[in-house]
Amino acid sequence: MNTTDDRRLQAEKLAVLPLNGSESLDTRVNILGSKSYTNRYLALAALSDEETFIEGALLSDDTLYLARAVEAFGHVRTEIDKTAASIRVIPTGAPMTAPEDDIYVGGAGTPLRFLISMAGHASGATTITGNTRMQERPMGDLLLALPPLGVDAVSIRGNGSPPVRVTGGSFQGGTTQISGAVSSQFTSSLLINAVKARTDTRIEISDDLISKPYVEMTLAALDDRGITVYRDGYRSFTVPAGQRVRGGKVTVEPDASGMSYFLAAAAILGGRVTIPGIGAGSHQGDVHLVDALQKMGCEAETTLDSVTLKGAPLRGIDIDMESMPDVVPSLAIVAAFAQGTTRITNIASLRVKECDRIAAVTAELRKMGIEVEEFPDALHITGGTPHGATIDTYDDHRIAMTFAVAGLRTEGVVIKDPGCVAKSFPSFWQTLDTLHPSQVSTK
Repeated sequence: MNTTDDRRLQAEKLAVLPLNGSESLDTRVNILGSKSYTNRYLALAALSDEETFIEGALLSDDTLYLARAVEAFGHVRTEIDKTAASIRVIPTGAPMTAPEDDIYVGGAGTPLRFLISMAGHASGATTITGNTRMQERPMGDLLLALPPLGVDAVSIRGNGSPPVRVTGGSFQGGTTQISGAVSSQFTSSLLINAVKARTDTRIEISDDLISKPYVEMTLAALDDRGITVYRDGYRSFTVPAGQRVRGGKVTVEPDASGMSYFLAAAAILGGRVTIPGIGAGSHQGDVHLVDALQKMGCEAETTLDSVTLKGAPLRGIDIDMESMPDVVPSLAIVAAFAQGTTRITNIASLRVKECDRIAAVTAELRKMGIEVEEFPDALHITGGTPHGATIDTYDDHRIAMTFAVAGLRTEGVVIKDPGCVAKSFPSFWQTLDTLHPSQVSTK
C-alpha cells in the first residue's frame, strides 16, 4: 500500500463512518509486519558482520527512526524499499563511532532503549533523545544496569529520562542486574547488545519481569540469528561471548498488535475477519487477545498461519493483561459494547507509554457515555451503548486506532490527529477501508 498518497495522515480530524445494519462483515485483512520483530531484527543486523535482508518489515515512524539511528554510528548503511516492505543492512567496514549530532527518535520507545545499550559499542560520547513525551519516560533502570558492563550512561538532566549520554567503546560484559518492573525492553536491550560484549554477559532480573512475551520475542530473534542464550526461567540470562550474529534473509510475521483492531471490529460488529500469516506458533504475546475475545463470547479458529475471529453476543470478563498491555485499548473498546462489566487488571505499565493509556481510555470512553472506573493498575468497564464523540488521541497511535474501531458501529465518532497512526501502522486508514468502501472520510 502506498501510504504517502493517503492525505488522511495530514488531516486535522477524521470522521469514521459506521457500517449499515444490513451489511455483514466477512473478509480477510492483510496486516503489516510486526513492529517489535522489525526493531529486533534491525538492531541485530546492525551488530552483524554480514549483510542482512529483512523482508516483510514494518516501515513505520518507529522502525525508520531506528534505521537512521544505526547508520549514524557509521558502521552500517541501510537500504529501505517501501514498495517491497524491506530493509537491507550492509556493513561498511568502518568502526562504530559516536555521531557528532544527537540521535533523535521522536516517540520511538523501543528504538531508544535498544540504542542506549548499542551506543556502548561506539567509541566516543553519544547523545540520544526524543520528543517531549519521550523525555518524560523512565530509563533509570537501564542506565543503572550498564556501568557494571563497562558502559557509562547518564541522564543529562539527572532525572532518569532522556536525553541520555552514553560514553561507549567499552561494552566489556560481566554481570549486571536489571529491574523488570517498568519495561521488559530494558532486558531486551541488554540481551541484544550483549552479543558484542568482550566477555560473557549475565543479566539478573532483580524482581518480577513484566511483559514476558516481549522477552520471548527477543530470545526467538536471537536464536534465529544464531545466538545462544542460557537462561534460568525469567531470573537470569547468560549470553556467551564470541558469538557472531548471522546475516542473510529474515522474514517478519504480521504484527499481532495491529491485528487486534480488526479482531475487535469483528467482535463488535458480529462479523468475521481472517488474518493470514500469523498463527499458533507466534511468540507475540498479543495473539492471546484471541483467547480473551473467545471468553467474551466470540468464536475463533487459529491455525499455524492464520487467525479467524467471528463476533457474537459479548459479555464482560475478568482478565489480567500484564502479558499483553499494548492490546488493552482494543479489548477496552470491545468491553464498551459487552453486557456486564469487564475488569482489566495488572496494567500499571500503561501509565508510561506514549501517553497514560489508562487515563486516556477512561476519558475517551466516558465521552462516549460508557461507565469506567479507573485504578492505578486497572480498568473496570461496564458495557452499554456508546454514542458519538470527538476523540482526543494524545499523540498515541493506539488510542487513535482503537477508537476508530468504535466508529465502525457508532455514529459520530471523529478522530483527532489521525496521522499519529504512522508510528506503528501507516496504512491503517487504508486497511480500515477494506472492511467497507469509503469507511473513513476526512472532516
